[in-house]
This record gives sequence, structure tokens and C-alpha cells, in this order.
Amino acid sequence: MKNSMFKVPELKNEDIKDYLKNSNERIEVKNTYDSMYSQNIKIPLYIGEDEIYTDERKNITPPHDHKKVVGSFSVCNKQHVKDAINNSLSVKTQWTETSWQERASIFLKAAELIAGPYRSKINAATMIGQSKTIFQAEIDAACELVDFLKLNIVYMNEIYQEQPITVGEVSNRLEYRPLEGFVYAITPFNFTAIGGNLCASAALMGNVVLWKPSDHQVYSAKIIMDVFNEAGLPKGVINLVTGDPVMITDIALKNSNLSGIHFTGSTDVFKSLWSKVGSNINIYRDYPRIVGETGGKDFIFSHPTADSKIVSTAIVRGGFEYQGQKCSAASRVYIPKSKSKEIIQNLENQISTITMGSPRDFEHFMTAVIHENSFDKIVKYIETAKNSSDAEIIIGGDYDKSKGYFISPTIILTSNPNFITMEKEIFGPVVTIYIYEDNDWKETLSLVDKTSMYALTGAFISNDRETIDYALKTLRYSAGNFYINDKPSGAVVGQQPFGGSRASGTNDKAGSKLNLLRWVSPRLIKENFNPPSEYPYPYMA
Repeated sequence: MKNSMFKVPELKNEDIKDYLKNSNERIEVKNTYDSMYSQNIKIPLYIGEDEIYTDERKNITPPHDHKKVVGSFSVCNKQHVKDAINNSLSVKTQWTETSWQERASIFLKAAELIAGPYRSKINAATMIGQSKTIFQAEIDAACELVDFLKLNIVYMNEIYQEQPITVGEVSNRLEYRPLEGFVYAITPFNFTAIGGNLCASAALMGNVVLWKPSDHQVYSAKIIMDVFNEAGLPKGVINLVTGDPVMITDIALKNSNLSGIHFTGSTDVFKSLWSKVGSNINIYRDYPRIVGETGGKDFIFSHPTADSKIVSTAIVRGGFEYQGQKCSAASRVYIPKSKSKEIIQNLENQISTITMGSPRDFEHFMTAVIHENSFDKIVKYIETAKNSSDAEIIIGGDYDKSKGYFISPTIILTSNPNFITMEKEIFGPVVTIYIYEDNDWKETLSLVDKTSMYALTGAFISNDRETIDYALKTLRYSAGNFYINDKPSGAVVGQQPFGGSRASGTNDKAGSKLNLLRWVSPRLIKENFNPPSEYPYPYMA
């Protein structure tokens, strides 16, 4: 492609399918789900040209039916991790020297495969392995991942076009080199698109990647690797290993060729990674880029002028979509006393209609939480509220793990704005409400800012423009993504670049060129077309 131009994709988002009753896409994804649910798939390690099926394996069980085994994945040993890193480094020069247009073409094809023939597969894998409803799977595994793969190409092109000025007889240009070593991508269970993007974004910019997905996202990760292979991504550019996360991480972080970490997960794990990099800093060839999106204790603040139905809908959708297992999920809510009865009544009416069960049944708004440890942790918070003099369960509070890890949408009402469920990240379908006096709304906004160590997302709902402006100023550092008259979740690639600060991460904004800039190391190249042949300057005459 050296003698041709490359037209980047259009800057638009993938259309979301509705999966209406009797529609072709609904029939197709149900058939795909049934077929995959009846299989017992074996997932390998992906190391260079080899797909390695280890003797030690872990079962894949759907959270909504945890006695059902739908497959197993390989558990790596230390040598596998070392082999994966060495393999990535062995293909690095070739991949780095691959033109950006060729790299873009591979990931553009991957996007088209997901949008087309792999759409039902990646959605079904996400429904089965991560217990997402079809809508949550569609907006994540299909649409968001397609958007990441396509729009990152647009942003890459914008980055490459940013060049210094050329004056007179001198040419100046910036070469956006990939990082010198390898990137270690660590991805969570809750978003298939994050799994795909954290490795693909770095690879798009010419890097090689060691990818360790969550044990609870391996099924959809396997589909992503299938797509990359079919799209023509050279083997070894992205190596996937699964197994003991501490062991894998220790080996990766003790390698002198580590150039970057692309992470989404818990705050504690991210701090541990940062600490280990600091301890190993003298062994690295360069300073590793550390990019992380971590936890959240995301808020909704309802001003007295807000419409109560809008507030209650924002709470239900923001707090209970995907069982509250989004780092952006609404978890703490502040409502005015004058509207509290109306808002709570609306919540009771709406939540009473919510049903839970298998994502195979499209009538359900919610399914199960991801695994037993998560279930037990959430239940502990619910029981704490039940036994506290500072709080009460006003809606929900029920749970059952006999078949799947089901927890009903739960609303806690507290008189203590610093109650444990107002401060701690729960990552489940639990929302805590604090009622404030209407005249104290400004003081309560300050409370919102001080209550949590996190600063990921937040929402302010009001019909008064001046109060919105005041909230934006008061909560300037309280959220990296701030939503006005909306729920605090559901960021769309290209529309709402995502990320937060404080304990919520490095705020490098996935879904924008800001993130891609972290995976390049620019080199300035100056060329003098008429270099001087004598040393004196004119002033010396």
C-alpha cells in the first residue's frame, strides 16, 4: 500500500439491533446460544503459531446456571508465559514495520466480521459466559467492540497527521513509534469490548501484546481471537494466556522488555501493579506506560427541580443494568426531601415489574451476578444494611444461589451519608439513597465530592440551568464522565470518551485518541536540505 492512499472509516457508531420478537437477528442469536450452550468447548492458550491445550483446565459455567459446564479453558504455567512474551518480541520488528494502513485494514476487517458473521457468536458467548441480557451483550460485545476497532483507526490517522511546522530549508516530522518492548493487557469480566480493545488498541499502534483476560470472560475472548485470526492478524502480535493472575503478572512485570500495562479492573490490583513496576523500575529498558481504569462509587444527585420519573428511571437503569456490574453503575443517590416519597414510590412501581433469570429469556431485565465470591460479597453488604440502625432495605434485599447467582434489585435508605454502602464499591445490584433537606442541596453537593475516593462517573438531574452550572463547578474533580439529566452509565465510543481519576484510574479516555497516544513514543526527525559548511554566524562578521 506504499503507492496508494487509505480511506479511514466513517466517524459513526455501529447501529444497535433491537432483537424484536420474530426478527431474524433474534432467531439467529437464540439458535446460536442454544448451540453453544449444548457444546463443551475447549479453549487453548494462544502463543504465536501454537494453540496449546493444557492438561490443567478450569471449567466455564454460566453464572445463571452454575451447575452447567459449557466448556473449559487452559491453565498456563510459568514457561507458557515466558514463551508468550518471547514470541511477541520475536515478531515485534516485523509488526512495527508493517504499514499503518495494513494494520488498519486488519482491524477494520475484524470489525466487519464482528458486525456480520460473528455477531451472534460473540453476543451468545457474552450471554452465556458473562450472563448478559441480549441488549447488554449487543451494546457491548457487538457494537462497542466494532466502534473501538473502527474509530481507533480514525483516531490513529488523526494522530499521525499532527506534525510540526517546516520552515525554510528544514523539514521536521514526527514519527509515532510503537513502544520498544511489549504491552501487558489485563482485562475484566464485565465488558467483552474492553477485553478486545485493551489489546487491539495497543496492537493497532504497532505494539505486540500479552493478553490476560479475566477467567470469567474467556469464552468471549476466544471468539475475539477467532476474529483476529480470520482478519489476518499475524500470529504472535497478540498472545493470550489464562491462569494464575499473580504468577502471570509477576513474570510479565519482571521482564526488562515491559513497555506498558493496559488495565481495567479493581483499584487494589491496579495499585499493586503500580507498586510492582516501581519496585522493578531499574530493570526496565524504558519507563513503562501505566494506563488503568479501575473502580467507581458513582452518584446520582437529584435537585429539587428534577422530574421524579426521570430520576427514578435513571436510578433503575443506572443501578441495575447488568446487575450493577459496571464500573459506571449508579451506586449512591442523593434525593431532596420534598420529592423523596414520589421518587421512592416510582422506584417501587418500576422495580416490582423487573424479572430475573436466564438471558435466554428475552423478557428479563436482569440476570445473575458473575460468580459465587461476588454473590457472597454483595449479600454481606445487604445483611449489614438489614442489621444497621443507620439504614434499612426499602426495596428488594432477596437473594438465591441454588441455581444461579441471583440477587434482586435492592434499594437501601440510609440516614448516614457516610454509611458503608455509600462509600464502598459493591459492584452489584445495590443502590443506597440518602435524603437531604431541599435548602441544603449546595452543602450536599460538597458531601458528594468528599464521600468517595473514586471519581469515575456521576449524574446531576435538574431543570434549573444555574444549578447545573453550580454542580459542574463544585463537582469538577468528582467524575471523569459527568452526565446531566441522564444516568451515569452507558458511555459510547466516540461520543463519551471514558475514564476517571482519583482512585478510578489514570483517565486516559478509552474511545479517543488520548488513549492511543499512550501506546506510541514519538521521534522527531529533522532534515536539513542545505546544511551549513562554515561555523560562523552572520552577527560575527
